[in-house]
Amino acid sequence: MRRFTLFKSYINLPRNVYILFIADIINSAGSFVYPFLAMFLAIKLGYSEYVSGLFLTIVIVAESLGKLLGGKLADWIGRKIVIIILSILGAAIYIVIAFLKDFKVIPYLIILAGFLKSGAFPAINALIIDSTNRNNRNDAFSLLYLGHNIGFAVGPLAAGFLFVNHISLIFLIDALTTLAALMPIIFFIKETLHEKAGVYSDSGEVNEAERAETGNVLKIFFRKPVLYGFAFISIIFSFVYSQASFSLPLYLEALFNNKGAKFYGTLMTVNAIIVIIMTIFLIAAMKKLSPIISISLAGVLFAIGFGIIFYSGFFYLFIISTIIWTFGEIINSVSSNVLIANYSPMTHRGRFNAIIAFISGAGFAVGPLLTGLFIKYNGMKNVWPLTFWLSLFAALMMCVLLLIEKKTALQKK
Repeated sequence: MRRFTLFKSYINLPRNVYILFIADIINSAGSFVYPFLAMFLAIKLGYSEYVSGLFLTIVIVAESLGKLLGGKLADWIGRKIVIIILSILGAAIYIVIAFLKDFKVIPYLIILAGFLKSGAFPAINALIIDSTNRNNRNDAFSLLYLGHNIGFAVGPLAAGFLFVNHISLIFLIDALTTLAALMPIIFFIKETLHEKAGVYSDSGEVNEAERAETGNVLKIFFRKPVLYGFAFISIIFSFVYSQASFSLPLYLEALFNNKGAKFYGTLMTVNAIIVIIMTIFLIAAMKKLSPIISISLAGVLFAIGFGIIFYSGFFYLFIISTIIWTFGEIINSVSSNVLIANYSPMTHRGRFNAIIAFISGAGFAVGPLLTGLFIKYNGMKNVWPLTFWLSLFAALMMCVLLLIEKKTALQKK
C-alpha cells in the first residue's frame, strides 16, 4: 500500500507538467553532445586539459547569458514561444555541425548553440511554477527531473558507442530529438504568462513571497536574502558538480585508456537509472524537510561521492561513487527548484530563474578552467579531495542560510 501512496502525488498534477515530462524524456534521450564535450575536445581535437577547460568555460558562460536572455523574453513575450524558437535555433546549429568536415570550427558553433538552447531553461521553469502552487510544486519538479533522467538513461550509453567512429551522428541525433521533443509542446502546452499562479491547480492562492511586484528586478531580487544567499552558495555546488562532466571523463580516460568513453557512458547511465529508481523515494523522504536542509544534505552526499574517487582504482568503485553523488544530485536538483519557486514573485519568475542560474552557474563555468589549471600543477587525482572539502563547506553554509530564513520569518511576524 505504501508503494501506491508514493506514486499518488504524481496523479493529479496540471496538464502542462505531464506534457513537459514527455517532452523532457524525448529530448534527454538524445542528449548526446554535452556529456562527451570534454572528451571530444581532448581526444578528437587533441586539446590539453587546460584548453579543453577553457572552451567548456566559454560554453557555460554563453549558456548563462542565454538563460538571462531567455528569462527576460519569457516574462515579456511568453514561456511557450521562447521554448520553441530558441530550441529550434539551437537544433539547427547542431545539424550544421553534423555535416561539417572542419572540426576546428565546431567548438565555436557549440558555444552559439549553447547560448540559444539554454534560453529555454528559465522559460520551462517559469511555465512549471505558473502551473503549480506550493502544495504540488515539489511533485511537479521531481516528475520533470525523473523524465529528464529516463531519457538520459539511454542517451550517454548510446553516445559512448558512437563517440569513437560516428561523432557526426552524436550532433545529428541530439538535434533531431530536440525537434521531436517540441512537438507535444507546440500542440498541447497552454501558455501561462498572463495567467495567475495556481490557475491549473485546485488552489488559486498565491503565497506572500510569490505576489506580483514592480520595480527593478535586481532590487527585488536582493531584497530576498534566502534567495541570493542560496544563489551564491550554489556556485560551490555547481563547481563540484562540474567535475562529473570534466574531470571524471578525463580521469577515466587516464586510468582505463581507450575504454574511458565507454566507461563514462556507463556511469552516466548508472546515474540516470539511480535517478529513475530512487527519485520518488528520496523526494518523499525529504518532503517534510525545508528545501534548505535538503540541499545541505545533498552537499554531504556530494562530498562523499566525489571524494571517494581519490581511492578508486577499479571501475566498480566508480559505480559506487556515482550512486552516492547521484543521491545528492536528486535532492539538490528538486529542492533547489522548489526553493527558487517559493521565493519568486509571479511577475519575475522567468528572470529570477535566469538570474539564479547565471550566478550559481559561475561555478560550472569556471569549474573546467580552474580545474584544468589545478590538474596542471597538482595532478588529476588531487581534484577529488578538493571537491570533498568544498562540498562540506557549502553544506555548512546552507545551515547558516537556514538560520537566516528563520530570523527573516520572525521579523515579518
